[in-house]
Amino acid sequence: MLEIRQLHAGYGSIEILRGIDLDVAAGEIVAVLGSNGVGKSTLNNNISALYRPFSGSIRFEGQEMVGLSSSEVVRRGLIHVPEGRRIFPNLNVRENLELGSLVRGKARRVQNIERVVGIFPRLKERFDQLAGTLSGGEQQMLAIGRGLMSEPSLLIMDEPSLGLSPLLVEQMFELIQRINREGMPILLMEQNAVQTLAIAHRAYIIENGEIAMHGKASDLVRDPQLRKNYLGL
Repeated sequence: MLEIRQLHAGYGSIEILRGIDLDVAAGEIVAVLGSNGVGKSTLNNNISALYRPFSGSIRFEGQEMVGLSSSEVVRRGLIHVPEGRRIFPNLNVRENLELGSLVRGKARRVQNIERVVGIFPRLKERFDQLAGTLSGGEQQMLAIGRGLMSEPSLLIMDEPSLGLSPLLVEQMFELIQRINREGMPILLMEQNAVQTLAIAHRAYIIENGEIAMHGKASDLVRDPQLRKNYLGL
């Protein structure tokens, strides 16, 4: 579905990504792991056309995405759930969800809301509550639900476990796995290597803007170098 080849990207004259190659196939959870500052968010921003790469190719379902606007990327079905949730705090839960279908999915808005609250029942209990008054876990559910309202062909999640308690982190990964089992391919950017590798099919490790390791998640989690450097084992 998603094919990235020799992606060089950054900000101004500063190069952050140095020749990234990455693939996501239908039905997969593909993880991108790495500490803060290695380029995960830069990768997301370029896939979503918030920035334009210095060079390289980003192809989605066979079509080149470099040069398209961010709204056109959304129309193609490539949906980004950003780090930090970025909900609209002064709108209620229902209004936040409805905004998710502004560009894509408007014709099935009612059905999609029912689907979202089926995955996140807590949101139905909070329909009329201002989003800014939700707990951190509820806000993350809302951010993911808003992404699902756009009827994604591929869902990109940027640090969905960030700032959540250990119990909520576990629940969040279970929900991500459930969404994937319903047929949604997911590109998951995370620092939480242990739980991410437990649900991912494949993974890429970014170091200094380059892919340091990649392969099946089940293989990587047993790799001595990864266990020492990322899992602390």
